[in-house]
Amino acid sequence: MTKLYNHVAFKMGTHEAEIAVCIPEGGNWQDIPLSISDTRLTNIRATGGRTTYYGRLRWDKPSYTIATYFNRVGNGCNLHPSQNRVMSNREAARLQSFPDSFIFQGSKASQYKQIGNAVPPLLARFVSSLIKPHLRSYNFVDLFAGCGGMSTGFCMNGFNLIAVNEVDKNIMSTNQFNHSKDTPNENFILGDITKDDVKARLIKACEGHTIDVIVGGPPCQGFSYAGWRDPNDVRNQLFREFVHMVDTLRPNFFVMENVPGILTMRKGEAFKEIVEAFESIGYFVNKPIKLNAEEFGVPQKRKRVFIIGSRDGVVIEQPKPLFSNDDESLPNVVTVRDAIGNLPAIEDGGGSVEMDVKFDNMSPFDRLMQGLITFDEFYQLQYNN
Repeated sequence: MTKLYNHVAFKMGTHEAEIAVCIPEGGNWQDIPLSISDTRLTNIRATGGRTTYYGRLRWDKPSYTIATYFNRVGNGCNLHPSQNRVMSNREAARLQSFPDSFIFQGSKASQYKQIGNAVPPLLARFVSSLIKPHLRSYNFVDLFAGCGGMSTGFCMNGFNLIAVNEVDKNIMSTNQFNHSKDTPNENFILGDITKDDVKARLIKACEGHTIDVIVGGPPCQGFSYAGWRDPNDVRNQLFREFVHMVDTLRPNFFVMENVPGILTMRKGEAFKEIVEAFESIGYFVNKPIKLNAEEFGVPQKRKRVFIIGSRDGVVIEQPKPLFSNDDESLPNVVTVRDAIGNLPAIEDGGGSVEMDVKFDNMSPFDRLMQGLITFDEFYQLQYNN
């Protein structure tokens, strides 16, 4: 028997439950009978909404993007493939590639936000492998850290977490709970990074260490408007602080994660401003690395952009996939069945924060999530499947 945490599902409302029972595996809003309706469904039917709305997962495919409202039927492809309920927090965490030992803290609403907003650890692990050959030591700082998806991935690959900054105390509680084994508690710096005292605490936490990498995903929504030079846009101020910390700590590399849309904001001008900001402090910025999570071991179709810069002009090329259903020389992508097929069945609104589970006939992904094998061992097992 082993412990399984956060395997709890949000209880659907009566109307949602009536809708859910009509949707088959792989189905969506188009499968809902016309006799069932509401204002949102009427609008979707009239305009032709996304095929992920009111979607049910397929066993034989990766999931679609796990978002912060995976507890709601209509907001995405959030229904369990065969059980009449939305996915549990642990199932969503597995589809994000968080190991089972990673325990989410705080309210249900906070946990949905933590899981949905996180960088998938296996994707972060892969990104760390792009820069690791160019380093002699592996100390890193995680800014705008969220619950710690980026840190988890880097630590999987032998990097050493030195300091963390996050502004939300509930989210930070999860990060600290899971990463206090990696760095002292006083190095988890809770607070607004625009404040001088927070910056000072963060810098102090790094004293005595060579900082090799700074990672993070500063919000850049403001770039779609006046540009980050607008001092009145708080979101752009956060990006300024990321650049400021890179300039202060002078790591060998920085890794900035964001959504693909950042590349097309204001017809590419926003990305140009990002590059110029880092170049102005003496960093070379690579062409953006565009990754689809399913091609790197995550059982999820999630596209993200990583902007990697280096102090010494190191060029990082766009990498080739590790997994593919089209390339016979590569192992198949990880499916929903691989990821959650062996988790215990629970009822709508059921489950438990902590339960004892006996896993039988574990998939390679089960074994990886349970910490029984390394990523390299998992990769070889998946290749042989």
